[in-house]
Amino acid sequence: MFLALREMRHSKARYSLIMVIMLLVSFLVLFVTGLARGLAYANISAVENMPANYFAVQSDAEHTFRRSVLGGTELEAVRAVTGEANATPLAVQMSTVTAGTGNADDVKADITYFAVDMNGMLAPKVVQGDKLTNDTTGSVLVDKKLEQSGITIGSTLRDQATGKSFTVAGFVKDSSYSHTPVVYINQQEWQEMKQGASQGGGSPQEASFNVIALNITADQAAELNGKLDHVEIITQKQAIESIPGYSAEQGSLLMMIVFLFVIAAFVLAVFFYVITIQKTSQFGILKAMGTKMSYLAWSVVGQVMILSIASLVVSLALTFGMNMALPDSMPFQLEPMTILWTSLLFIGMSLCGSLISVVRVAKVDALEAIGRAYA
Repeated sequence: MFLALREMRHSKARYSLIMVIMLLVSFLVLFVTGLARGLAYANISAVENMPANYFAVQSDAEHTFRRSVLGGTELEAVRAVTGEANATPLAVQMSTVTAGTGNADDVKADITYFAVDMNGMLAPKVVQGDKLTNDTTGSVLVDKKLEQSGITIGSTLRDQATGKSFTVAGFVKDSSYSHTPVVYINQQEWQEMKQGASQGGGSPQEASFNVIALNITADQAAELNGKLDHVEIITQKQAIESIPGYSAEQGSLLMMIVFLFVIAAFVLAVFFYVITIQKTSQFGILKAMGTKMSYLAWSVVGQVMILSIASLVVSLALTFGMNMALPDSMPFQLEPMTILWTSLLFIGMSLCGSLISVVRVAKVDALEAIGRAYA
């Protein structure tokens, strides 16, 4: 490490340029990773933050909530195994609401209704305003993202599909589904909406829902899978991966991140390989003086490690600074574990790129290098 530090102090301009390149690459990797995680969270946060670890859906729904339709018969069969507290129905419906008085300046927003039992495990946590009960009528809880559209507590939302109006009673946080903010209603309002959509054809007890959220063990899930016909028990991860657009979006961003890591490794490998070739004579002289190959290899790897860590520290500071400057509408999220794994991968790819230079140093012949130096 002594040799690596002395050389870096002697050639400040050269290594500063390399550090700038590593800084830009690591910043881009971190930013794209944060963007990928932010987009994912904006797509799945409502499901990811649920206390349910399994969901019961129709077997032919391909794990998609909106394609599944269940009723009271399935709910009773599930609760016979899990207990009432560990199984609660969830209805999902995408729609468009209008906030205003009917003018041209009214706010329109695409939303997703979540009809839940306000006393059950899916009851949303209110961060501002009042909670809802199962007996509340004409009120909803909405995701705080709708506040950016000018919707406040007390605003009136009119559903375009049914014409039904609701008053915003409070806000919840981090509750999005398929990139749309979630609007929570109780089951009584859901039944009335379904009746209105079907022009009164059916009693409230006959109103269907989409899935059953479960908080159960793996053994109970296996028992339910074997007991229920036309119903499949899926994990929370399977439910998340089946949200429309999630897998395709994350697959594209993941490919970008992988290519960035590979490009970073190749760029750093080329830079250090060129520098190593320029120092062939010096390495030859050091070998002739009896310097061990392990010492020379550690010198090369040490330089890469120092530059990688230094560039990562600066790029992390830049990333957090940019995150603070980004508007709230920009989906960006970097969690500690994501930062840790991204940083370790970047350092690992950098070190892998430096191995080409180590192999080059190992092949340097002392006599040939000395002869070339004095030729």
